[in-house]
Amino acid sequence: MEYNGLPEKQGLYDPQFEHDACGIGFIANIKGKTSHGIINQAIQILKNLAHRGGVGSEPDTGDGAGILIQMPHAFIKKVCKNEGIKLPKKGDYGVGMLFLSPDKDTREESLERLTKIIDGEKQKLLGIREVPVYDVCIGNSAREAMPHIVQVFIGKGDESLDADSFERKLYIIGKLAEKEIRKSGLDNYFYFASLSARTVVYKGMLTPDQVNEFYLDLKDVDMETAIALVHSRFSTNTFPSWERAHPNRYIIHNGEINTIRGNVNWVKARERMFATPEFEGDMDKILPVINEDGSDSAMLDNYLQFLHLSGFSLPRAVMMTIPEPWENNADMDPAMKVFYEYHSCITEPWDGPAAVAFTDGRYVGATLDRNGLRPARYYLTSDDMIILSSEVGVTDVDESTIIKKERLHPGKMLLIDTEKGKIISDEEIKKEEALHKPYAEWVKKTLVELDNLPLNTDKKGDTWHDLVHKLKDDAKGNVNEHLLLKNFIVLENMFVNRENSVDKLSLLTRQKAFGYTWEDVNTTIKSIVEKADDPIGAMGADIPLAVLSEKPQLLYNYFKQLFAQVTNPPIDAIREQIVTSTYTLFGCEQNLLTSSELNCRKVRALSPILTNEELEKLRNIDLEGFKSITIPSLFNVKQENDMETAMDTIFEAADIAIENGYNIIILSDKGVDKDKAPIPALLVASGLHHHLIRKGTRMKVSIVLESGEPREVHHFACLVGYGVNGINPYMAYEAIKELSDEKLLEYSYEDGVKRFNKACTKGIVKIMSKMGISTIQSYQGAQIFEALGISESVVNKYFTGTTTRIGGMGIEHIQKEVLLRHAEAFDKVNGKKALKTGGDYKWRAKGEYHMFNPESIYKLQMACRTGNYKLYKEYAKEMDEHQQHQCTIRGMLDIKTIDKPIAIDQVESVESIVKRFKTGAMSYGSISQEAHECLAIAMNRLGGKSNSGEGGENPERYIPDENGDSRSSAIKQVASGRFGVHIHYLQNAKEIQIKMAQGAKPGEGGHLPGGKVYPWIAKARHSTPGVGLISPPPHHDIYSIEDLAQLIHDLKNANRDARVTVKLVSEAGVGTIAVGVAKGRADVILVSGYDGGTGAAPKTSVRHAGLPWELGVAETHQALLMNNLRNRVVIETDGKLLTGRDVAVAALLGAEEFGFATGPLISIGCVMMRVCNLDTCPVGVATQNPELRKRFTGKPEYVVNFMRFIAEELREYMAKLGVKTVDELVGRTDLLEQRDVPGSGRSKNVDLSQILDNPYIKEAAKIHYDKKNVYDFQLEKTVDEKVLLKKFATALDEKQKRSVEVDVNNTDRAVGTLLGAEITRRFGETLDEDTFTVKCNGAGGQSFGAFIPKGLTLELVGDSNDYFGKGLSGGKLIVYPPTGCAYKEDENIIIGNVALYGATSGKAFINGVAGERFCVRNSGATAVVEGCGDHGCEYMTGGRVVVLGRTGKNFAAGMSGGIAYVLDEDTSLYKRMNKQLVSIEPVTDKYDVLELKDLITEHVAYTNSKKGKEVLDNFGEYLPKFKRIIPHDYKKMLNTIVQMEEKGLSSEQAQIEAFYAATK
Repeated sequence: MEYNGLPEKQGLYDPQFEHDACGIGFIANIKGKTSHGIINQAIQILKNLAHRGGVGSEPDTGDGAGILIQMPHAFIKKVCKNEGIKLPKKGDYGVGMLFLSPDKDTREESLERLTKIIDGEKQKLLGIREVPVYDVCIGNSAREAMPHIVQVFIGKGDESLDADSFERKLYIIGKLAEKEIRKSGLDNYFYFASLSARTVVYKGMLTPDQVNEFYLDLKDVDMETAIALVHSRFSTNTFPSWERAHPNRYIIHNGEINTIRGNVNWVKARERMFATPEFEGDMDKILPVINEDGSDSAMLDNYLQFLHLSGFSLPRAVMMTIPEPWENNADMDPAMKVFYEYHSCITEPWDGPAAVAFTDGRYVGATLDRNGLRPARYYLTSDDMIILSSEVGVTDVDESTIIKKERLHPGKMLLIDTEKGKIISDEEIKKEEALHKPYAEWVKKTLVELDNLPLNTDKKGDTWHDLVHKLKDDAKGNVNEHLLLKNFIVLENMFVNRENSVDKLSLLTRQKAFGYTWEDVNTTIKSIVEKADDPIGAMGADIPLAVLSEKPQLLYNYFKQLFAQVTNPPIDAIREQIVTSTYTLFGCEQNLLTSSELNCRKVRALSPILTNEELEKLRNIDLEGFKSITIPSLFNVKQENDMETAMDTIFEAADIAIENGYNIIILSDKGVDKDKAPIPALLVASGLHHHLIRKGTRMKVSIVLESGEPREVHHFACLVGYGVNGINPYMAYEAIKELSDEKLLEYSYEDGVKRFNKACTKGIVKIMSKMGISTIQSYQGAQIFEALGISESVVNKYFTGTTTRIGGMGIEHIQKEVLLRHAEAFDKVNGKKALKTGGDYKWRAKGEYHMFNPESIYKLQMACRTGNYKLYKEYAKEMDEHQQHQCTIRGMLDIKTIDKPIAIDQVESVESIVKRFKTGAMSYGSISQEAHECLAIAMNRLGGKSNSGEGGENPERYIPDENGDSRSSAIKQVASGRFGVHIHYLQNAKEIQIKMAQGAKPGEGGHLPGGKVYPWIAKARHSTPGVGLISPPPHHDIYSIEDLAQLIHDLKNANRDARVTVKLVSEAGVGTIAVGVAKGRADVILVSGYDGGTGAAPKTSVRHAGLPWELGVAETHQALLMNNLRNRVVIETDGKLLTGRDVAVAALLGAEEFGFATGPLISIGCVMMRVCNLDTCPVGVATQNPELRKRFTGKPEYVVNFMRFIAEELREYMAKLGVKTVDELVGRTDLLEQRDVPGSGRSKNVDLSQILDNPYIKEAAKIHYDKKNVYDFQLEKTVDEKVLLKKFATALDEKQKRSVEVDVNNTDRAVGTLLGAEITRRFGETLDEDTFTVKCNGAGGQSFGAFIPKGLTLELVGDSNDYFGKGLSGGKLIVYPPTGCAYKEDENIIIGNVALYGATSGKAFINGVAGERFCVRNSGATAVVEGCGDHGCEYMTGGRVVVLGRTGKNFAAGMSGGIAYVLDEDTSLYKRMNKQLVSIEPVTDKYDVLELKDLITEHVAYTNSKKGKEVLDNFGEYLPKFKRIIPHDYKKMLNTIVQMEEKGLSSEQAQIEAFYAATK
C-alpha cells in the first residue's frame, strides 16, 4: 500500500475515528526470578488470545501483536559482543527498539541526526544492531509496510547519573528525535517502540502466532525476564501500522478513551505551567507531552510516562488518570477519598472502558475502569507466578499449584514489586499513596463547596470598567503614565456599545431576541419542569437539518451528539449512578507536577448549571485566591460584521484579565436592546476556550456563562462539551417564573428552577453516558460532537478539532441568524406579537417544515389501499419536492440521467428488487399484534424480510397459516434487552440482526412502562404482566469490537444458515466502525439514519443525536473499499426512505438493501399522531389496548403495494440511468451531482464533495458484495462439530440418553451451542432434563453453553470465561473446580463477567464466585452461585437466583422481576444494593424457605459444594442470614394474580385481570 500507518483524511474518512480493542495478558515471577520460560508462556498466552485480535482482508496480516519484557542483559550482552559492541554493566545503558525507513539513505540520515541528539544530551552512542527477523512468515501488506528494525544502544555519559535520571535522559533523547526526525518529515517510519534501560518491546503488524516466528531474538534461550506483557490488537482498519501495535512503552490497554480529545486539550493547556526539578532546564525539549498522531492508548502511555518520569509513582499516575468512582462511595476510606478529591482538582479522568496493565521494569500491575467493562482474570501459584489475562486458560498451569483465582475489580488495582518479591493489594497501594501528602488538610483548607459560599450583597464582582480603573490607579506616578493613559483610553472603549446593562425590556421582546418559540416555553421548558426529565417524543424527525432549514436556527442545532456503538459501550447513568459524577470546579489550576494545597484551591458545585444566586456567589466571591470579572458577550447590530470583532475583543479582554489575576470570567449577554444583540453563547464560550488553550492560559481561569440563550438539555451538553465550567440560563428561569405566576405550572418558581436544573443536569449525564463517559469533569471540553453545516474556517477558530464534513455557514451567516431574531424582536409590529409556534417536534401551521403533513399521509394511504400507482406517483413527487425543499441531503442531490433511457423491460424486475426490501425493527410491544403480523405476512409474500424488533415473537407464528402465509418475521432482532431471545427464536430466523443502536435514540436503552406490558406482551418477552421492562443502553456482551465478533460467532453456532446483520446508526466515524464489524465477520451492515421512527425517545435524542444516512452509507462504503473489505459484506440502510428516488440515491451512495418503517406503517393506517409512547394510537397501530386495536384496518396487500410501488419507481430511475440491475447502481456516486439551489440561504455554502468524490470510485464500480468472500466460520473445527455431534449422532437419531466427556480450553468458544441448535431443530422443547450430558474438563471459552436448550446438560470441571450461559434456553449448566484444588471455592472466581445474560429458562449451579453483572437480564433461569461481582441481577425480570456469599456493589439495579436469595452473613448487603425498585426482606414464607432449601440441595448434589453443605447442615442457623430480594411491582402483581386464581380464574385469565387491576 502507499502509506505507512493511517492514511490522511480523505473523502468522508477521518483517521481520528479509528478504534482499537484487544486481548491483553501478563505473566510475572513475583520474586523477580528471570527465565526464558516466562517468554514462552507469554507467547502462549498471546496465541491463545488470537481470537480477540483482528485480521483484515489478508488472513496472514494481523492488526498487531507484541511483547514487553525486562531488559534481558545476558542476551543483549551476548549479541552485542557478536556485533563488536561493548556494553557497560546492566543499568548503565539503554536500548532503543527503533523502527526506521526501509530506504537506506533516509535511515542513515535519521541515524546521523539521532547520533547528534545523543551527543547533544551528553550521552554515548555505543552501537547499532540490526534486529534479526524472519519476514517470510508475515502477510504481504505487513511486509510492504515493514520498517527497518534496529536496536540502538546508548550508554551513560556520566557514570554518576542515577538510574531514574538516566531514564529521563533517554526519554529526552526520544522526544527530541521524534520532533527532529519524524515530525520534520525526514523519516515517517521513525519510531521508538521502546527506549529504556529497564524494558524492551518487540512488536509489529503481526498475528499472535507470528510474533516469535518473526522476531528471532525471542527464541533465544538466553533471553530471560521476570515480567512479560503481551497484547493482541483488533483495530477498525486493515491499514498497515507497525507502531500502533502494543505494547506501548509502559502500558498495554484493552479499551477506549472516550474523552481523548478533551484530555489531550487539557494536557496541552497545562503544558506552559509544567515545572519540576526532574526536568529542570529540559521541559521545552519534551513538549508537547502527547504525540497526537498516536492511538488513544499511545496518548495515555505518553501522559503516564511523562508523569512517572516527572516524579510520580507509576500507581499514582494511573490512579490520577483512571480513578475509581469515589464521588458517591460512602464506604470509601476518608483518606482515600480526599486523595481522589485532591487529584480531581489537578486533572480530569481519562474516561472510558479500560483494562490497563503497566510496568516500568520493576513494578508490574493492572487496573480496571470504574465501570468494570473489560475482563481481567488472574491466577496466583505456589511457585510465585502471577498470570493475568483477558481470559483464563490461556497458558498451561498445574491446577494443584494454583492458590488463588481472582479478577480485577472495577476501579481497583493490582501491583507486584519484583524487587521486594511481593504482591501489593489495592488497599495497600492506595493507602500508601493517600498518606504520601497531607491531602486531607489541604482539601479541608482550600476546597470550598459553592453551597457554602456566602451570597455577598456588599461586594460586587468586577466589570471590565472596574479593571480598567484599577489599571489606571496602579499607573499613577509611573514615569510612563502619559503613555499608559493613551492605552487606557483604548481599553475603556473596547466595549463601547457592547456593554452589559440591567434588562428593562419585556420578557417577550427578550425571548424573541434569543429565538424563543411557543414550543420552547410551553413544550420544552414546561415539560422539563413538570416531569423533572427530558421530554419524550415519538416517530423520529422529519424536519430539515438546521443548515437546510428556512427558519432561523440556534447554533446548538448544528451540532450532533456522537455516541458509542460497538467499539465501546454506552453506560446506564440511571441504574449505575454510583459510577457517575456531576461535580464541577471553579478557579485556576497550578502546576500539577508540584504537590501543594494551592492545587485544590477551588470552588466545587454539584452541577455546571447555576441558579441566579449561585452565579452571584461566584460573581461577588470574596475568597483568597479568587477574583471574578464579568465581560459582555454582546455586539453592536449597527456596526457591520461586529460580532467577530466583538469576540476578538472579548478574547483580548480575557487575556488582560488573566494577566491581572482574575480566575473566573463570566461572559454575560444581559442588556440586549435595539442596538445590542447577544453573541451565540456556544460560539463565544468555545471560541474563548480554544483561544486560551492556544495561549497556554486556559487552566488559569474558569469560564462561566450568564446567558439568555440555553434552555434545553442539548444546549447545556454542547456548552459543557466545549469547555464551559458553569452556565446560568437566566431567561429559562424567567420563563419558569412567568409560567408559575400564571398558574401554568403546579410548582413555585423556586421549586420549578430546582426541577429544571436537576432534569438538565441529569440530561447532560445521560448524553455523556451515551458515549460511555461517567463524569462531567471528563466530558467538559471533550467535544463529543460533529458540526453539521458549519464551515471549516469557523470550526478551526472556534471549535478546534471538531469534525465538519459538509461545510456550511461562515461567521457572517451565524451573525445574520442572530440579526434576523433581533430584527423580529425589535420590529414595531411583529415584535409585539406572540411567540412563533416553533413546530420542531410536531407539525404545526406556520411552524417548521415537515416532510409529512396530513395531505401527503392521505395520498400514500389511498394509493396503497387502492393499488393506484398514479396516486403513489403524486405522493412521491410531493415527497421529492419536500426533500428538494432542503429537507434532506438527498434532496440536494441530482441524479444524472441519460438522454436516451433504456427500455423498462430491460431493467431488473419488481419481483427481484423487492427481495432487497425490509421493514423496520418495530417490536411486538411498540406496535400491535395485528400490525406486526400484517407486516410479516406482506414481506414474506414478497420474498423480502420483516423484522421482529426487540420484543421477541410467539412460537405459534413460526407455523405457516393454512393459506400458506407466514406470520414469522424473517429477521429476528437481538437487542440489548434480549427479550424473548432463545434458541427456538434464533432457529426460526433467516437473518439475525444485532441492534447496536437505534436511529432515533442511539446510545440509549429503553423502558416499557408496566401499563404497556399487557399479558400477551409479557408472554412474548418472558416477563410479568404489569411490570415495567428496561432495555439497557449497552449490550452487556458487547463492550468492544472483539465482543461483537464473539456474539456473531455465537449466533452462527445457534443458526449456521442465518445471515447476521449488525445495525449501526450514522455518525462521524461510522465507516471505521463498519470496517471493524466486517472484520468481526458480519454478513450485513445496516447504517440507519438519525431520523428513523421510534415509539418513545427523549426529544434531545430525536433531534440532536446521529446523522443522516446519506453520510453514513457513503462513509461506510468508502471505508470498506479503502480496507479491501467491501466484497465481504452487504450494506443496508434505513431512515425515512419514502420513495423510489430515495432508494436510488441510497444505492448510488453504496447501499444494496433497504429498510422501510414509516412508509409501511402509514400504508396500514398510521396517521403520524406521534403519541406512540402513550398507548393511545387512534388507528390501532401503535397500541396494545384491545379496544383501540379493533380500529386497525390494515392489510398485507397495502404493504405489498407500497413495496412494489417503490420498486417500480426505482426501475424508472434505473432506466433513465441506463442501468439494468441494482448491483450496477451500488456505489456509483459519479451518477450524482449537487444541485444548484438559487437563493437557498445558508444552505448554499453546503459542500457535498466529500460524499460524492469517492476516492475509490473506479474500484467502486467493480467491487460489490460477493457471497464467495463471506467469512468461513470453520464451524467444522469446533468441539461441537469435531466431537459432540459425532459422538451423539446415534443418540440424536434414536432419542436416547447419552453422556460424553471432552477436554476444552479457552479457544473452544460457544461450547454446546451447535449441539443445542441441532437438538432444538430436531426436538424443539420436548426433551426431558439431562437427556444429553457433556462433561468438559479444563477452561471453558467465552459463551460456554450459550443458548443451550432443555435436554442438554453441560458439566464443566474447571473454570469458565465471560458470557457463560448466555441466552440459556432450558438447558442445565454445572461448574465446579477439580478435586484437590488448593483454594476455597466460595472465595475464588470460577466464571467470568455477564454470566446468564438474557437467560430465558434452565438451571445453572456454580461452585465458586462469578464476575460482574451475574444474571443480567435473566428472565427465567434458576441459578445458584457462591458470590458475585458488581451489578448482580441487574435488569432481571424473572427466574430465581441464590447467592451463597458476598455480592458486589449495585446489586439488583433495574431488577423488575424474579427473586434473589442472598446469604448476608455480615449484614452489609443493604449497603451494596440498589434499592430503587426492590425490597429486602427476611426469608420467612414457608414456600420461599422450601424453594431456597431445595435449590441449595440441588446445588450440593451437582457440585459437591462445601459452602452449600455447611448451609444445609446448619440450615436453621443460616436461614435468618438469608435476605429475599424482590421487586415491588413484581411482588404486587404476583399477589394480585394469586388472589385472582383463588377466585377460580385460570392462570391466563388471572394475569389479564391482575394486569387491569394494577394499571387502572
